[in-house]
Amino acid sequence: MLPPPTSEPPQLAHLWQKPAFNDLVSCLQGLRLDLPVWNLDVSRSEVLKKQQQQQQQQQQEAAASSTAHDRREIISFLSSVIKSSLAWLDTDDERGEVWEEASKRLSERCGRTAMGEVVRCWPFTSRDGSSDAFSLAIREPPYAGDSAIGLKTWGSSYVLAQLLTQFGLGGPLRHLVSASMAGGTSAAAPVEVLELGSGTGLLGLAAACIWRADVTLTDLPTIMPNLAHNAALNRPTVEARGGRVEAAALTWGGGHDEGDLDPRFLTAHHYQLVIVADPLYDDCHPALLAGTINEQLSLDADACVLAMIPLRDETTKGLLGALRTELAGQSSALVCIDESLVPGQDDWDDGADDDDESRRVGFWWGVFKRDRPVDDS
Repeated sequence: MLPPPTSEPPQLAHLWQKPAFNDLVSCLQGLRLDLPVWNLDVSRSEVLKKQQQQQQQQQQEAAASSTAHDRREIISFLSSVIKSSLAWLDTDDERGEVWEEASKRLSERCGRTAMGEVVRCWPFTSRDGSSDAFSLAIREPPYAGDSAIGLKTWGSSYVLAQLLTQFGLGGPLRHLVSASMAGGTSAAAPVEVLELGSGTGLLGLAAACIWRADVTLTDLPTIMPNLAHNAALNRPTVEARGGRVEAAALTWGGGHDEGDLDPRFLTAHHYQLVIVADPLYDDCHPALLAGTINEQLSLDADACVLAMIPLRDETTKGLLGALRTELAGQSSALVCIDESLVPGQDDWDDGADDDDESRRVGFWWGVFKRDRPVDDS
């Protein structure tokens, strides 16, 4: 289910009247649907309920001027635009732009997997008055092929991102980030953070903003173009809040061939803090992730790992158990020192048949440290 347009429904153009290019584009843009954004304080069902109420109000207000349209009428209109030759328009470029806009509006009504590129704005508000509100713009390309998982902003990234303030100020990571969060000229040097499996980058970008940290976003090479784009898009916001962000490819279990590894990862055990959200989708992932964490996490006694894993079903619970085992079995064992479960809702897809109950998920988070300090001199 997708939200309605934010403005009053436009008057649908009549193609037999050969409307002007600008009128057609304006009409089509007025039919745009945006993906919903919800958080820990406002559930998906509440967001969609409010959107439905707004839609009903818009339709009631528009009925008096005959501009209310049902879904079938809009789809019929969009289909007619796509099928039309648009011969009365002046140039092929104008015709192409109209067809493209109509195709986008039609795909938006067929679910997220059918949509093209979207940019969602994810808001962050202070829960304790310690920081100003800000938002991050995250581009999600069309979902296609094996990279689809990494091109979607999963709900766990937003859930964990909203907990970063409390983790840093009074939680298990305060010894690493509370000083830099305080700001000012006397603040400690920013902690260096590595995010593994960044996807679209929402969590790592939020960490850079909230913790005033130096964050390196990483994912597979195929995911990097979009991840690097989102890093560049939000860099002004990050730097304005005292953080820093970079993006680099890092394949888990990719071996130690220096020719295949980004130079910044050649020095092992560099990062004081590693973060990861929703990283496990295959039986091989726990071992690969644990090995990469062990390679990149500092051997210092204060170094930590922050992970969030949605417990969707028995399979994901089993993957979490396997990750715990793999972390404990590393050359320098990593053990969980703090953990909890946050109730929330997943963001599987946006189909109209999905009910609110089917999306309810327990979001597990855990903080890991090395079992004992290691002398790497």
